[in-house]
Amino acid sequence: MIHKDQIKQLSADIFEQVVGYRRHLHANPELSFKEYETSAFIKARLSEWGIPFKEMADTGVVALIEGALPSERVIALRADMDALPILEANDKPYASKNAGVMHACGHDVHSSSLLGTAYILNTLKDKFAGTVKLIFQPAEELLPGGASILIKEGVLESPPVQHIIGQHVMPLIDAGKVGFRSGIYMASTDELYVTVRGKGGHGAQPHQNIDPVLIASHIIVALQQIVSRNADPRLPSVLSFGKLEANGATNIIPNEVKIEGTFRTLDEDWRREAKLRMKKMAEGMAESMGGSCEFRIMDGYPFLINEPALTANVREFAEDYLGKENVVDLDIWMAAEDFAYYSQVTNACFYRLGTGNKAKNTTYSVHTPNFDIDEDALQLSTGLMAYAALKQLGN
Repeated sequence: MIHKDQIKQLSADIFEQVVGYRRHLHANPELSFKEYETSAFIKARLSEWGIPFKEMADTGVVALIEGALPSERVIALRADMDALPILEANDKPYASKNAGVMHACGHDVHSSSLLGTAYILNTLKDKFAGTVKLIFQPAEELLPGGASILIKEGVLESPPVQHIIGQHVMPLIDAGKVGFRSGIYMASTDELYVTVRGKGGHGAQPHQNIDPVLIASHIIVALQQIVSRNADPRLPSVLSFGKLEANGATNIIPNEVKIEGTFRTLDEDWRREAKLRMKKMAEGMAESMGGSCEFRIMDGYPFLINEPALTANVREFAEDYLGKENVVDLDIWMAAEDFAYYSQVTNACFYRLGTGNKAKNTTYSVHTPNFDIDEDALQLSTGLMAYAALKQLGN
């Protein structure tokens, strides 16, 4: 039987290295589907430890650690690798060297942590039963999402995975704590691209034009009714438009207007219905006002569901490893994650790793230029995932 104190000691042993891994990855971020140097760095560390791996989805790395004791149980642990197109504002020695690219969502934390977990599990492989599959996944931030590609390529097969666990940084939770929610946790996400066409002309002669700006304005306001009057009020739904492009001038009505937005919800049936309603309403409104509307929807990630039994187990393991006072409840979050794809096809648990510390100024939100973490969380992140995996495997 492997004791948690063994894992805590190994986490302490590898801690400084994991901090170094995280700083290296943070300083050298790469965008989605372009994580070539990140992938090479991960493969080099795995090779040092003699952990077998294979490449998937071009830049993805999938490693396998098999316990020496007999068992057919298989659990997967997942970390994403890609960064965001953000110019970093932090003045740190490990700040991004790639201008306009930044690990602003903590994927450097996830990947370095999983490397630390790999070291722990590999050190203990003669003492446990079962197999751990380590998934270093590309392109969480960009549709169609690396998870969907890996699943199509068979990442959850050969050997077949019964459970998968993922963790994600959360600056709103203090470092030293983790958060859980059972059941539906994160939203689906779809991208909306709308082009409204009319007839441009002089702003002083509106009667001779078909004003796409006015039509687009009506469409934006009207589409909110899809959420306020068609959605079940007990079901969270979000419709937001963040980009409106009308290349006219103070006295020029343009020929067309482009709108971009996002739709998010927590029910797949309503998701399909809402998109049909939005398209029909926008096209009909544009036509009724003399124009036309092209309503294009790019289907995104499904909603994320934490399988109750697995989540209850992992939460119990976390309480044992950290103490109950360091495990908190999470609310539904309308952000999206491509880990949701895994949760749609196997038992999944996606929990939050606290990285916030007001004294260290690490409470900035993810996806912001000032995002950073309290690196003390990196000792917890490696050990807890190793402990949870081994306990779920029955060790």
